[in-house]
Amino acid sequence: MIRLVVGLGNPGKEYERTRHNAGFWLVERFAQASGFTLRKDPKFKALVGKPAAGAVGSSTFFLLPQSFMNLSGQPVQMLAGFFRIKPEEVLVVHDELDFEPGIARVKQGGGIAGHNGLKDISQRLASHDYWRLRIGVGKPPAGSEGADYVLQKPAADDKAAIDQAIERALQALPEMLTGDMQAAIQKLHSSEPKIEKKPEPVAKKPEPVQKAEPEKKAEPVAVKAEKPGLLKSLFGKK
Repeated sequence: MIRLVVGLGNPGKEYERTRHNAGFWLVERFAQASGFTLRKDPKFKALVGKPAAGAVGSSTFFLLPQSFMNLSGQPVQMLAGFFRIKPEEVLVVHDELDFEPGIARVKQGGGIAGHNGLKDISQRLASHDYWRLRIGVGKPPAGSEGADYVLQKPAADDKAAIDQAIERALQALPEMLTGDMQAAIQKLHSSEPKIEKKPEPVAKKPEPVQKAEPEKKAEPVAVKAEKPGLLKSLFGKK
């Protein structure tokens, strides 16, 4: 079963609506729907909450690190160590560049694809065996850096698609918390919408600059010399 759910994001007003905070969005929404509060716990450097006894997930801690993304592993390590939670009992919810907005999938372990939050968690837990709930936010446009892209707000249509993916993930979360991952995966993936990948913008080739042709110099006009004796015939002899 899952004993710790970690939502990844960056603390602070300036980051709360950015793509990198998709993990925060899901955990916050679950807490609101379940009627429990995420409270600041200085000991774990995080917001921590737990559903009431008898509610779904009542034996699971929900955690939002209040360190920045690249230090997310420290709160996870401290809480997991204190309550003796194994890596395979941890579910990390995070943004995923490899999925289009609207896609949410579950897997255990795997590569971290340059995600700084996952990198720090893996190092701190000394394991990749934790579970991951990946919320698609789409690839950055050609020529843009992923690090800049995830710190920007998604367009309105992308945000709506991300919200729908989070809603579907929340419906499968009870199965995840009880440890029935196959049922959760089936429930989540079977409801996945068919989404066509947006074509990447193609950079326009600059039009060739036409060189101005050099001005042709006027050719000198040859002046014919008058025939001798012509003036004499006109004015007569002196």
